[in-house]
Amino acid sequence: MAIVLHNYWRSGTSYRTRIALNLKGLDYRQVTLDLRTGAQGSPAFRALSPQGLVPALEVDGTVLTQSPAILEWLEERYPEPPLLPKEPTERAIVRAMAAIIGCDIHPLNNLRVLKALKGDLSASQEQVNAWIARWIGDGFAALEQYIARHGHGFAYGDAPTLVDCYLVPQVYSAERFGVDLAPYPRVVAAAEQARRLPAFIAAHPDNQPDAD
Repeated sequence: MAIVLHNYWRSGTSYRTRIALNLKGLDYRQVTLDLRTGAQGSPAFRALSPQGLVPALEVDGTVLTQSPAILEWLEERYPEPPLLPKEPTERAIVRAMAAIIGCDIHPLNNLRVLKALKGDLSASQEQVNAWIARWIGDGFAALEQYIARHGHGFAYGDAPTLVDCYLVPQVYSAERFGVDLAPYPRVVAAAEQARRLPAFIAAHPDNQPDAD
């Protein structure tokens, strides 16, 4: 089965998708789109992804979009190694932790929003950085408590789960924008644990074919 990932090296949603693909041990070909030049808005890409957003995953003639749906599909289609616990309540907790990032941090700090802050609201870079830090801080403060309750080396339990697929790219983004992570030692420790694994190393933005 041929798998093609349309993505951008520094996109957090693309990063989390690469991690999941790597953890599942899947081979895939990358097609890169430079979000800075607006390549994602081309008619050819919008024919695949109507929103013009990355990632998009082509699998045997079907195109999957939205990284949460893609990661859930990967888990259902390739259940080993598992990225969700077996017990329903535990699965719900993992999904909730991932959603803190996927729903409440990342969407507020993605490229479209940051461009709108600068272009539509004339925000300065200092104001944009404060905006970024605010939403990362709110989410990481909650995750710090979840990891204290449920983490055992990784964000949840003692092996990588969906949470780590979301967490590592978000920590990368926080570092990139100079967010103070000192108040979130458990978040940082869980991310560092995951980043040591080959699947995470291979998915790192600097290791992608379109990286600057």
